[in-house]
Amino acid sequence: MSDSAGATGAAASLFADLDRRAAALEPFYEDLHRNPELAFRETRTAGLGAQRLEAAGYAVTTGIGGTGVVGVLSNGAGPVVLLRADMDGLPVREDSGLAYASTATGEWNGSQVPVMHACGHDVHVACLIGAAELLADRRDAWSGTVVALLQPAEETGEGARAMLDDGLYDRVPMPDAVLAQHVTPLAAGHLAFCAGAFMAASDQLRITFRGRGGHGSRPEAAVDPVLMAAAFVQRVQAVVSRETTPGERVVVTVGSITAGDTPNVIPEEAVALLNLRSFDPGVRERALASIDRIAAAEAQASGAPHPPQTEHIGSFPVGHNDDDAVEAVNAAFRREFGAEHLHRLDPATGSEDVGHLAEAAGAPMYYWWLGGWEPAEFARLHAAGRAALELPANHSPRFAPLKRPTLDTGVRALVTAALSRLTAER
Repeated sequence: MSDSAGATGAAASLFADLDRRAAALEPFYEDLHRNPELAFRETRTAGLGAQRLEAAGYAVTTGIGGTGVVGVLSNGAGPVVLLRADMDGLPVREDSGLAYASTATGEWNGSQVPVMHACGHDVHVACLIGAAELLADRRDAWSGTVVALLQPAEETGEGARAMLDDGLYDRVPMPDAVLAQHVTPLAAGHLAFCAGAFMAASDQLRITFRGRGGHGSRPEAAVDPVLMAAAFVQRVQAVVSRETTPGERVVVTVGSITAGDTPNVIPEEAVALLNLRSFDPGVRERALASIDRIAAAEAQASGAPHPPQTEHIGSFPVGHNDDDAVEAVNAAFRREFGAEHLHRLDPATGSEDVGHLAEAAGAPMYYWWLGGWEPAEFARLHAAGRAALELPANHSPRFAPLKRPTLDTGVRALVTAALSRLTAER
């Protein structure tokens, strides 16, 4: 464990010109927001990030896991701290009204779709670059190694694993700590955390119901897979309402059903795309088995000629913060920001793949929330109990974090967290 008090003391001088640095980050952030890229297509974003890391003195490796970028800054003996930001946008049409709103498009599942940074990954990249540049400029204040990692494809849950499979830790030092943050509609200038399990595991399933096609005028001569899928959508919610306790925190969502091409033909197949969120491995296995059982039962009830086929098409691990890392970094956050600006949240049923980076290294991880909303508006809606209902959430087409002081706070948080793990002044 490092001398976090000494390192945090160094932060006062490190942040003396933060206002200038954050102002200089604004055009970079706006450019990222205006030009989002989908998972594994983040070539422009990766290139811009690599250029800035190289200019700051980092030894940069590109193309890890497709478009991943890692910059390494070695600065004497001490711990290795990995700071991670995700880069990918989402297939969402922006409706934020921002002057720098995205009009970009990209290919998604074989179609051209609008693309937006609807989850704030542009904020994450800008803050990481700002923190990396600040740490490089003030190498007199710390000792150790900083690894700045720009990760592709977080939204699909594939990016961290792709970088690891491509030999990430054969190319860069193994980290002693993994740190990351995520912007969300909390008051700008504030941070929040959840100890222990902070995000759910996620399983993405494709379930194909197979019937017997026929004319829409003669359903008795066919076996309708659309009816099977519709009945399944209703019944599968019993996995949550009748087979798990509220404390087990399970969420089941059917996000897509596709079948047929015309109204007067009963198709051969109907395909449901389903998402399961859970926190406990045993509960997860039980829920997956229940989903399979219900799908098979609906097919049997319809007299289907074949059982349904279930494919596992993606997953995220449970996000888990290390207790000691939370305690050490939060102590630094309270000294830097004040205890009134650090808040405890309940676990979220969203999902993240950053845990793969920590697990592969056997390193403690701390992942926190970065407020990005206008403070007075957030305070008014929070006091009325309407913040969650009225503020555009992550993945909304109206998601539009406030540039300042969000960028300032994000840079300060990453640097403060890094300094709490690095060796103090040289």
